[in-house]
Amino acid sequence: MMRTVLIALVLTLSLTVAAPAFAKPRSIKIGDNYFVRSSGVPTVKVKHGKVVKWNWTGRHEHNVVASGPASFHSALKSSGSFSKKVTKKGTYTIICQIHSGMRMKLKVTN
Repeated sequence: MMRTVLIALVLTLSLTVAAPAFAKPRSIKIGDNYFVRSSGVPTVKVKHGKVVKWNWTGRHEHNVVASGPASFHSALKSSGSFSKKVTKKGTYTIICQIHSGMRMKLKVTN
């Protein structure tokens, strides 16, 4: 009986610790010449340690270039996706290098 309770406890704790690793990534749409929506500069908020996934939905080539607490970038492409686990807190500016008006903010919090 004690062994069964111990096994159940270990499994429960393992799932609790592993659950964030299986969490669904935060998806961001990349359309023709915009991030998220076709007007303004959107701000997307996520918790640190979260995976952010940019999904290309338009027909034109774009990339994701981030500056802020950390820098990262994707390849130039017109389809598919790019994922990044954000571990440094703060506000990032995201742009497309070939479309100067394509901007967004990514706010990473606790």
